[in-house]
Amino acid sequence: QVQLVESGGGLVQAGGSLRLSCAASGSIFGINSMRWYRQAPGKQRELVATITSDGSTNYADSVKGRFTISRDNAKIAVYLQMNSLTPEDTAVYYCHAYRPWYLDDYWGQGTQVTVSS
Repeated sequence: QVQLVESGGGLVQAGGSLRLSCAASGSIFGINSMRWYRQAPGKQRELVATITSDGSTNYADSVKGRFTISRDNAKIAVYLQMNSLTPEDTAVYYCHAYRPWYLDDYWGQGTQVTVSS
């Protein structure tokens, strides 16, 4: 089992920044890609950003140029730096980890990000 704990959410004004963190613990061996998802009220959960173990990244079009995903392989942690936030970024943000060898994946409990206009 893998435990993922997110932190760093909160309330920020439009144009501001937040940095989310996600720390993995437990059976962390085999974690490859780590991702950030978000879910706004009344909407489906959407993929925000992905980072693989070799550092390759991918972003949703809506956050390109504003968000940056990074990871610390020694700590098995992933971060999401969010800049130029808009009210449309308001959502619960979830950390996700995938272990391809075990064909399993894990989710964090989520952290609320609220951007006021």
